[in-house]
Amino acid sequence: MTVTLEVSGGVGTIRLDRPPMNALDVATQDRLRELAVEASGRDDVRAVVLYGGEKVFAAGADIKEMQAMDHAAMVVRSRALQDSFTAVARIPKPVVAAVTGYALGGGCELALCADFRIAGDNAKLGQPEILLGLIPGAGGTQRLARLVGPAKAKDLIFTGRHVKADEALTMGLVDRVVPADEVYEQAHAWAARLAKGPALALRAAKEAVDAGLETDIDTGLTIERTWFAGLFATEDRERGMRSFVEEGPGKAEFL
Repeated sequence: MTVTLEVSGGVGTIRLDRPPMNALDVATQDRLRELAVEASGRDDVRAVVLYGGEKVFAAGADIKEMQAMDHAAMVVRSRALQDSFTAVARIPKPVVAAVTGYALGGGCELALCADFRIAGDNAKLGQPEILLGLIPGAGGTQRLARLVGPAKAKDLIFTGRHVKADEALTMGLVDRVVPADEVYEQAHAWAARLAKGPALALRAAKEAVDAGLETDIDTGLTIERTWFAGLFATEDRERGMRSFVEEGPGKAEFL
């Protein structure tokens, strides 16, 4: 399999494994969507790590495969391509991308689908589609602009240039830079800490932030208010407040 899902301690690792560069061909895209849906529905998966291995996250689409497609073929395929990445972005649990080496084109777009990005000091990210006479087609024009702002997004998309980890951190494209050999360990630790949290509240928080960014402030506040009130019906809320009153803050253990 070019993509696998392994679960340990509440953390599901979605691992790209298509040597040498984890090129995202059609089969890999489809498998990625399947495992994102599986991770979304599994109760034993409470947080997710996206990982490409020690050397490379994903160097982008399979260009040879794409070269053979004409306009009609890509009209059909482009929706499935976007749907694969959207399935990852909509995993209703905390998701962290563990980025080593290249995360280019579709690889960068996949990292953008995570809630948090930890990059190795050897990471290089970018959207080089313009160099092929194309634009990003798996969400890059939309998610990148929302993450780093339109001017920085246009810089990367217009030029196709790669940015190293330190610049990616400065521009907000990644959230933490660590030694390359510590990327997965730190990403797993981040996910494991959140896997112990209240699952419904984390789901609510993620949906409120993500959905709120897509609408006006009043609608966003309505989304927040609805989730906030709804969580008062959960056992986690009872457990968390009881623990706070009886033991002090930060000591609650959630199921």
